[in-house]
This record gives sequence, structure tokens and C-alpha cells, in this order.
Amino acid sequence: MPGLSDKIKVRSIVGRFLEHSRIYYFENGGDGDVYIGSADWMQRNLDRRVELVTPIEDSRLKKRLKEEVLDVCLRDNVKARLLLPDGTYERVVAAKGEERVDTQSQLMSSYTSI
Repeated sequence: MPGLSDKIKVRSIVGRFLEHSRIYYFENGGDGDVYIGSADWMQRNLDRRVELVTPIEDSRLKKRLKEEVLDVCLRDNVKARLLLPDGTYERVVAAKGEERVDTQSQLMSSYTSI
């Protein structure tokens, strides 16, 4: 919707782990707000069940989610798709010479040694 949602970007990453969490990040004038949840805000789900998200208020956790997870998701050019204004999705394709980033593989590699 012009003037309302034209700055909203929706990126979907579906890979090995179909049931995935959601991270909502709102810039909020430079003071980012972060929310997490399992909510799939599709009309069919909102009509039939309750979907919840919760704010992350701890600044250390907000920073980790943004830098360690969300930033990787936003660089994904293997499994990512962008939601277009008409409701369809367009696959994100790596530019020539650009490093391929697969979010789920990268996160699994990062956290398997923990």
C-alpha cells in the first residue's frame, strides 16, 4: 500500500527445516525493535488460530539476533525468495562472482560446535 507498506520487505527462506521461526525487525528511527515467534501471518492461519510474537528487550539478545541470524538471512542468495507487491515470490539469485550464502547451512555450521 503506497505510503504505508512500501518500505516493508518480506524475505522467505525455506530449506531443510520447513518449520522455522520468524524474526521481525523494525528500524524504528535507528533504534531497532526485534520480535520473534512462530507466527505465520497468512490469512488462513489468522482466521483459524492464535499466532503470537514476543518482543526481545534485552539489548545483547537483540544484537545477537540481528548480527548472527538476521544479517545472514538477508544475505541468503541460495534459498531466499522476496515477496512481491502482487503476492508472488521471486527467487533471490547470486550476482556473478558473489559468494553464495545458504542461511540454514551457514547457521548449522556456526552452531554445531556449541
